[in-house]
Amino acid sequence: MSRRSAPARHAAFAVSAPGLAPLAARELVGLGFTVGGVESAGVAFETDARGLCLANVHLRTASRVLVRVDEFRAATFHELEKRTARIDWASWIAPGRGVSLRVTCRKSRLYHSGAVAERVAGVLAPLAGRVVHGTGGAEGEDADEGGEAQLVVVRLLNDRCTISLDSSGALLHQRGYRLATGRAPLRETLGAALLLASGWAPGTPLVDPFCGAGTLAIEGAMLARRIAPGVGRPFALERWPGVDPATVSRIREEARSRELADAGAPLLASDRDAGAVEAARSNAERAGVLGDISFAVRAVSHLAPPGGSAAPGAIVTNPPYGVRVGEGELRNLYARTGAVLRERFPGWRLAIVSADRRLTGQLGIPLADAVRTSNGGIPVTFAVGDVPGEG
Repeated sequence: MSRRSAPARHAAFAVSAPGLAPLAARELVGLGFTVGGVESAGVAFETDARGLCLANVHLRTASRVLVRVDEFRAATFHELEKRTARIDWASWIAPGRGVSLRVTCRKSRLYHSGAVAERVAGVLAPLAGRVVHGTGGAEGEDADEGGEAQLVVVRLLNDRCTISLDSSGALLHQRGYRLATGRAPLRETLGAALLLASGWAPGTPLVDPFCGAGTLAIEGAMLARRIAPGVGRPFALERWPGVDPATVSRIREEARSRELADAGAPLLASDRDAGAVEAARSNAERAGVLGDISFAVRAVSHLAPPGGSAAPGAIVTNPPYGVRVGEGELRNLYARTGAVLRERFPGWRLAIVSADRRLTGQLGIPLADAVRTSNGGIPVTFAVGDVPGEG
């Protein structure tokens, strides 16, 4: 039986966490895409099936990649059902495959998400297997569909209905390497965003003195070695009737062919918590970058440039902050960290996750806000600056 094909060109949307859309847009441009609108929830772009595969394999800061299947006016349930039934669902969803619906309704006459989901599910039922209605953001950013079900996102805004299909599956921060986590881990997409916003140049030294589960050092090693974050994981689009499996295989092969043998500079990850460092080692091994990172159980007071190198690099880190771990001696910790950096790392770049300006002020290092986002539901800022020398 011949495979049905979806349209040759797709209106796609790279969903991102708050504040990360400009970084995702920069990534898309770097991959050769022409970017449309950059919105608070993500970035619009147009592509084909190959481009969808490329975006999923390579994007570091996006949460998922959606395809806009249709957009239409729906002020009544009749309009909603009629236009939803017009979509050639068989081009996107294989017979019997489960569907997960994520519905949001704002400023629309159809305001009840459950009722909207019921009508859409009724249209899909003859084709799909089980159809379930869950929760998630307007673009499905927080709806993690890591199983077999196809995520369909329905958004009603001002009586305009947008229906999108998720091409990613599990959220893209799930690279497959982080099974062991420390306290208050930083999502991989946020870690990559901090590195990209920091001004750190891959191929120069990188230091994280509060490494936790090792996300920043691992993402840094992957950047330096040009390892695509999605090269080793599956995607929802691989089960679409219109996508040729050979296309996805070629994208992965091309990505692997561009990988570098090493990071090209020292990468140091340390933490005073021995358990966290052990977890970070395990994660780095699964990511295939264990040989690129020097791990150490070390208090920040013993921090030094890797190998005694005088070559400038970047300190990129996610230190503890009160709302996350507990107040304790945090002010002293930040003051001590700032003193160590000014004494031993003058001229280096500093990028830090900040949830409290009073704490980062203790560093004694001029910092500017680069990105405002959230981590674990806590508003945070990525603050960056150059480390001055003492005196």
